[in-house]
Amino acid sequence: MPEQRPRRRVRQLAVHWSLSAHARRLLTLALTGLALAVATGRPEFAGLAAPALLLLATVQRNRPAQLGVRTALTASQFVEGTEAAVIVDVAVPGDFEADLRIQPGDGIVAGPPVPVRRGEQAARLPFAPQRWGRRQVGALLVTLRDPYRMTEGTASSVLPQVDSRPLPAQLASGVVLSRLPSRLGEHPARAVGDGSEFAGVREFVPGDRQRRINWPATTRRGTLHLNTFAAERTQNTVIIADATADVGAPGATSLDLVLRGAAGAMTRYLAQRDRVGLIIFGTHLSWIGPSQGQRHCQRLLDMLVSSPLGWEPAAALTRLPRAALPPGALIIVFSPLLDTRLVEAVRDLRERGFTVLVVDVLNAEPQHDRSTLSALAARLWRLEQDAIRFSLTQIGVPVVHWDGTSSLDEPLAPYARRALVVHR
Repeated sequence: MPEQRPRRRVRQLAVHWSLSAHARRLLTLALTGLALAVATGRPEFAGLAAPALLLLATVQRNRPAQLGVRTALTASQFVEGTEAAVIVDVAVPGDFEADLRIQPGDGIVAGPPVPVRRGEQAARLPFAPQRWGRRQVGALLVTLRDPYRMTEGTASSVLPQVDSRPLPAQLASGVVLSRLPSRLGEHPARAVGDGSEFAGVREFVPGDRQRRINWPATTRRGTLHLNTFAAERTQNTVIIADATADVGAPGATSLDLVLRGAAGAMTRYLAQRDRVGLIIFGTHLSWIGPSQGQRHCQRLLDMLVSSPLGWEPAAALTRLPRAALPPGALIIVFSPLLDTRLVEAVRDLRERGFTVLVVDVLNAEPQHDRSTLSALAARLWRLEQDAIRFSLTQIGVPVVHWDGTSSLDEPLAPYARRALVVHR
């Protein structure tokens, strides 16, 4: 299927001309030959400069002062690490040739230069954002050359900014609660209903559907028995992304893992037709209430990469808003557990009766030297972090660790194999 590119108006770029490296070498050879001829009085040295002067005489005078360029992006949404492209339509005049390349901006990797021959042609310049967030693609650099490559003309144009979303973590199965609200969905519930998963056998009651009669059980017991099925319900899931800390190696910091894990969990639960909400706990508190649908998924992913400008500063906030937390919701927290405010907010959620699961994404430790005092400080820090995790597990909040490279299914496997029992 051909790429659909939006039509852009043609921009006229100013072309700045100069001698090429090849022409400068010929000019150096010609001047050297003439200087030797004058210094030594031998005209044969001037003959060495004649071919270079003849080639320099071929420099074209009718060089264009402007160049028409039209650019368009192949997509409107980008994910970190995936390749995209800029489509460039350029009108190369006369017998000139052009090379197009992208001078990448911060966090952008660009492909090699693309040559373009005479006439108006379209070139595809690949690039890939390596980090999430709003990124400047860079600048488009156009280099024009005449047929003999004696002169070079350069033109540049600033490319637009793009919003790169975090790469969602892999998650094949999610955590399901034992108690689900009475809303039609895809999760088998404990209640009997019109689902597709077998729940058991009971005696026939007038008014039951005859097609559900279990004939082996009826023959064995002597009375009519029929099959029962589990009702299928939806689940309310709220993802909390802790944006208060950003520590670790570039590209795999705690904030990177928080956003990638949150994106993977939201994508998975929305694919199961669950109602999903998002809370970003940072310098400000940003949140979107649980809902369903593809448009809601786009809103959640857009909020992940936007700056956390919420409605309430989170300087001393330890109690999350009720509007973002429907009763009986499953709350999954992605955090390095370095901010005591978030730890207190998790404890408050547990005291309010919510089922909370914490995914620890901390994979770095404070740097220290070989001294005894520094080693003691690092040990105290590790003990404090272990105490925080132990205190959460003691109040019924499971804490699992995710390294950011493997699938989320590995740390969540003990809670995804069976329904997570809701304790009040």
